Amino acid sequence: MYSLIDNIMIGLIAGTGFYDVDFLGKAEDEVISTKYGEAHAMVGSGFMLISRHGKDHSIPPHMINHKANISALKEKGVEEVVGITSVGSLRKSIIIGSIIVPHDFMQLAEVQTFFDNAVVHITPSIDEGVRRKLILAAANLNIKLTPKGVYFQAVGPRLESKSEINLMKDYADIVGMTMATEATLSNELGIRYAAISTVDNYANGVTKDVLDFKKVIESMKGKKDNVKKIIKKVVEETR
Repeated sequence: MYSLIDNIMIGLIAGTGFYDVDFLGKAEDEVISTKYGEAHAMVGSGFMLISRHGKDHSIPPHMINHKANISALKEKGVEEVVGITSVGSLRKSIIIGSIIVPHDFMQLAEVQTFFDNAVVHITPSIDEGVRRKLILAAANLNIKLTPKGVYFQAVGPRLESKSEINLMKDYADIVGMTMATEATLSNELGIRYAAISTVDNYANGVTKDVLDFKKVIESMKGKKDNVKKIIKKVVEETR
């Protein structure tokens, strides 16, 4: 019998604000067992989506089993992955509600690897081909986005201090807690990875407003529709 699981073309790793795949069509639940643990996915025609925080957003950023998630995508034959992330802006000029497709990233602590017992040194990067798919999809939909930016990965789960943000903003444009790890692990397994990020707050100290995570979550509501449209178009054109 034909199964949606036999037709995976692109992997999606979604975060805050993306708890269903209704906008992509019919999907099946699947639990994939890997040597690093289980990964839970929704699999549909041409795509496989993993919610990095879980469907009920119960997994904090520092407890995400990134190795299981990336391994599951590899085991299912996924060759391209799009990470959908929520970020904070390090600059007043990058306003809340912006959509960014990062071209590079920084991660200076707690870098994960599949090669704990082997001497392997990869050169991490974001895949330009997958990035172009996102940028072109947005252009075809007349959706404005910023086609480049540097993502700084903080450790989490706490937000960053003002002094930390003051340091980051000299070298990066946005800050988050997950994307760089996903990119590095994907690179190690030969999976092409790119990300699309929504700016949901100004980082601590960028403006005079006091940063409150509950307010960040509230501000996300209604700001994901354009990202969903972009992702849907990329999936449709990849099928």
